[in-house]
Amino acid sequence: MLTRKSKYGLKALLVLAEDADRGPVLISELAERQRLPKKFLEAILLELKRAGLLHSKKGKGGGYVLGRKPTEITVGQVIRVLEGPLALTPCVSQTAYRRCEECPDEAACGVRLAMKEVRDATARILDNTTLAGLNARVARAGARPEPGRGAPVRARRARKKPLAI
Repeated sequence: MLTRKSKYGLKALLVLAEDADRGPVLISELAERQRLPKKFLEAILLELKRAGLLHSKKGKGGGYVLGRKPTEITVGQVIRVLEGPLALTPCVSQTAYRRCEECPDEAACGVRLAMKEVRDATARILDNTTLAGLNARVARAGARPEPGRGAPVRARRARKKPLAI
């Protein structure tokens, strides 16, 4: 499951990607626009900055900007920075491999085989989904709420028939 930390980080990065030509954006503006807790967002953005995904500027006109182009930052990179490996078990992780103690034969372990497929599919999707691509998809979708999640659709009023005089 995607943690709030990763979800908030992605939401903030998507705003920065959308406003990439505008210049630095203040944490308070990011928090307000996305309805995120400011203190938690500060800690998340600091982690992303340490990883090189963001740059910050202090003083007047300061704030955060992307460290690379929106086409060069993937969802997979962001999640790895904020959460660690994508793999659900350490025995299939590409970045934090660790053999399972209880497993006598990795090659014949059904759990490992299934988790490797999950890791590969997840990595393929997340590593090929860029901030720019995601913002483009949102724009094409018109930012419409999912069915059953948004504001209720108003019923059409019946047209009144003109009075015959």
